[in-house]
Order: sequence, then structure tokens, then C-alpha cells
Amino acid sequence: MINPFIQVLIFLINTVFDIYILLLMLRFLLTLMKVGFRNDPVLQLLLKLTNPPLQLLYSFIPGWKNIDISAIILMLILKMVEWTLVKSLWGKALSLSGLFILSTANIISLMIYVFIFSIFIQVILEWVTPRDSYNPISNILYYLNEPLLRSARDWIKPLQGYSIDFSPLIVTMGLYITNILVVGFLLQLA
Repeated sequence: MINPFIQVLIFLINTVFDIYILLLMLRFLLTLMKVGFRNDPVLQLLLKLTNPPLQLLYSFIPGWKNIDISAIILMLILKMVEWTLVKSLWGKALSLSGLFILSTANIISLMIYVFIFSIFIQVILEWVTPRDSYNPISNILYYLNEPLLRSARDWIKPLQGYSIDFSPLIVTMGLYITNILVVGFLLQLA
């Protein structure tokens, strides 16, 4: 049985690391989906919170097309440090390859769940806000999710005579299946 103080310490380590990794993931995905950061105060805050370590990495790790390689490396490093700290508090150790695979699986799973929750939030916001009202969060979610939703809409058309869009359901199911297959396989390797 683990000491309650160690459990609290593990909880705090997981919380701090996971929140910052989530911020990095949001920045990575919004950059990948070409969402402009200049006009939105929420996105400006995201930039300010994630810029310090990334600016250091940008000086020697170049990006490639729209892919922020520095953000990926920083997320992996932070996740590996998090797992190392947690496993050392448990009194267990992981090999470097196991640690890398476990961290990669966690980062991929986080990315999938960011899309799942953003689609869910976007659908709810579309139900409760009028179409002609401006909502910066709706715009961010639209630009983040639209490439995935558009590909699903191209694949399955809405029912004729009904304005029901099944693309959020299709994409969410696809993301869950991807999470089960890809992340499950990586976790077995770790």
C-alpha cells in the first residue's frame, strides 16, 4: 500500500505536468490546423504560457511545414519526466524504450481526446448559441475540428430532407477506434 503523502505527491506531479502538456497540445493542434493566434485573447494567453520553453527549442529545432516539431519534442520530454518521477515514487523503473513508448502512447491518446472533447463542446455550443452570434470559442473549435468533420461529411452525406449532420458522430467513433487500436498497441509494447 502506498503512503498517502506519496499519493498526494503523485497526484500533484500528474496534474501540473498534464495541464502544461495539454496547453502544449492545444498550441500544437491549433498551429497544425492554421488557426490564427493574433486576434483572440485566449489564444494570446496560450502563446504566453507556452512560449518560454518553446522559444529555447525553436533556436535549434526547426519546424517542418505546419508541424511544430519543438512542441512534440517538449511534450514527449515532459511526459517522460512525469513518468520517471511517478515511477520512482512507486519504487518502480522503466527502460528508456518503454518510457518513450509509454509517453508516445499518452501523447497520442491526449491528442485524440482533445479532438473528441472539442467536437463534443462544438456540438453543444451549436445547439445553444444562435448562428449569427459571435463566439470566439466557437470559432476556435470550428477551425480545429472542421478538417476532420469536412472529411466525414464528404464521406457520408446528410439525410435528404433533414438537416442532421452525422459527421461529429462518425469522427468521434473513428477517433475512439483509433485510440483503442493505436494506443492499445503502443501500451502493449511498453
